[in-house]
Amino acid sequence: MNAGITREQAVSLLRKYNQEPFHLQHALTVEGVMRWYARQLGYGEDEAFWGLCGLLHDVDFEMYPEAHCVKAPELLAEIGASEALVHAVCSHGYNLTVDVKPEHEMEKALYAADELTGLIGAVVLMLPSRDVADLQLKSLKKKFKDKKFAAGCSRDVISAGADMLGWELDRLFENTIDAMRDCDAAVKAQLADWTQD
Repeated sequence: MNAGITREQAVSLLRKYNQEPFHLQHALTVEGVMRWYARQLGYGEDEAFWGLCGLLHDVDFEMYPEAHCVKAPELLAEIGASEALVHAVCSHGYNLTVDVKPEHEMEKALYAADELTGLIGAVVLMLPSRDVADLQLKSLKKKFKDKKFAAGCSRDVISAGADMLGWELDRLFENTIDAMRDCDAAVKAQLADWTQD
């Protein structure tokens, strides 16, 4: 699958429309998680494409929250992103802001993992170490059931994403925790580099 763009172009566009460290960290986290999923699910040759979809999935959210996934195609056109990348980015807003349905396994993984990375991140902040390496599956499951905790992270979307993939929630949880552990150091290093600019 072809993104039609380089990571440098993607980063430049992301940072043009996103300045909040929280949003930048989320973009980097979802990029890393998607790259991990590409390798694990047998799409290693498309790892860069999966990563770019993750990096740019919320490109329009900070400046245009009321038009999330609606404004994205216009912004992505600025750098000549491929139709496949635009479709993937828009599809994570399925049944929320747009009717673009996740079709490819990559889009289903993005749909499922996006909200879940936010929930995992919130749980990690409650740990004494604040380190995803120390997160236990049972802790995540407990917080998932507590609808008041990180209420902005939609449990319905996470569950729908697991269903799209044909997975039990535990598998989605375990995989996404592993993916976040895998990319955590790189995300922190990149974010530190960006926020020092």
